[in-house]
Parts: sequence; structure tokens; C-alpha cells
Amino acid sequence: MDFERLERVMRKLALEAGDKIMEIYNSPDFEVKSKSDNSPVTEADEAADALISAGLRAEFPDVALVTEEQAASHGQAVSTFLIVDPLDGTKEFVQRRGDFTVNIAYVENGVPLRGIVYAPAKGRLFYTTADSRSVEEQGADFHKDAAGEQKPISVSVPDNRGLMVVASKSHRDQATDDYIGQYAVSDMTSAGSSLKFCLVATGEADLYPRLGRTMEWDTAAGDAVLRGAGGEVVRFDDHTTFTYGKPGFENPFFIAYAPGVLLVK
Repeated sequence: MDFERLERVMRKLALEAGDKIMEIYNSPDFEVKSKSDNSPVTEADEAADALISAGLRAEFPDVALVTEEQAASHGQAVSTFLIVDPLDGTKEFVQRRGDFTVNIAYVENGVPLRGIVYAPAKGRLFYTTADSRSVEEQGADFHKDAAGEQKPISVSVPDNRGLMVVASKSHRDQATDDYIGQYAVSDMTSAGSSLKFCLVATGEADLYPRLGRTMEWDTAAGDAVLRGAGGEVVRFDDHTTFTYGKPGFENPFFIAYAPGVLLVK
């Protein structure tokens, strides 16, 4: 893989998809439909997916593509692939809460090596560079063809006497609260979509446990950004390394964290 080209293409497509999403987000009304699993989908999901998929297929025709909105792509058995969630946090989008993201990642041999997470309503753009560092791009406006100032990001060195924990805004449950209750927590915050990975990557949070169903397109880009910032993602059950290319692209429960956190067994 040409990682310089990949960085440039993923960044441009994410920004273009973000523009398309915000056009619909800022419109007076938009249609919300239900998929077969009863999860919501909007015209923004579909428009962003069409744009990103066409761009990736044109630039990387020989790399397998998996995307949330194209069910036909979910039956592939691959370990190296591009994976897309064109609008993660559709519930946040529908409720106009702003915590939604565009996610594109490249997985090689089961490892998310590169990823981009763009939160267009919040003006935050996180990605892994060609040399595998994670950055948050600075600036009020992001130019499609030229990156602005790239601020390196890194996980915190947590104080285990009091951790900052981030949890899901839409999927919080008692099991998650019970797990968090086993730690000394100084404060908690909630966020939607893959932004939770990015908050750990920037050191704004130390720990993000997810005891609920997710798919690989929900996590791959944020996972890549977190790994590039020195963080880790492990399975919840046995703390082994989190991998990609699983059957059906379905994830087990997981924990994303700064390595200084002493995980509860």
C-alpha cells in the first residue's frame, strides 16, 4: 500500500463526505428509514457512502472494500481491506446532537494500520499519517487538497487514583456502569460514535469500555487513530488483541484505553 497516497485520498474523501452530510444535516428536514436490524439510516448515510465508495474503488481497485451501507460487501472473507462507516452515530445525526463521524480505515492482515475520523459538525479531524503517527488537524476550515497544521496526539499517562472515562451517549447500560464502577474514576464524559476512541487518543479520556454490539466499520478507523497515538484496544473477555476481518465483521465487547490504565480482570 502507498500510505502517502492513502492518507491523501482518505482525507479528501472524508472531507467531501462531511460536506455532503452537513448539507443534509442543516436542511429543514430529511427522511429517516429503518434497516433490517431496525437501526436508522438517512439520505446522508447513503450519499456519503456512495461518494466514499466510488472514490476508494477508483483509487484502490485491487483492495477489498467493506462498507456498512452495502450489505453485499459483508459476506467477504478478507484480512486486508478498506472499511467504511460513512456516518457513524446516525442516532446523534437524527437528533441533531453533532456527535457523528465519517470513518474510513485500512486493515492489513487483521490490523487497522491507518484510519481517519472526521466529525464535521464539531470541526474535528483525526487521522493517521503516512508514517503511522496520529494527528488532529488544526484550523477552522479544512482544505480538500492540502492538509493544515497537524498536531500530534498521544494518549495520557493516567493516574489510577482517578481516571477519566468516556462511555457511549446512546448505548449506555447497567453492565457498562457496573464495569466502570470497579475503577477509581475522577470524572466521566459521554460521546457518540467513534469520537470516544479519539478522546482516548488525545488524552481527553483514559478508558472507553464497550459492552455492546458493534461492527468492524464502527471501530476500525477510531482504533487505528488510537493505536497511532499509543493506545490499545483489547477484547473485553480475555484482554487479547482486537483483530479485524472476523466472520460477518462483527465485534466482541472491547476495552479501548491508555496503556497506563491497570485493567480489571
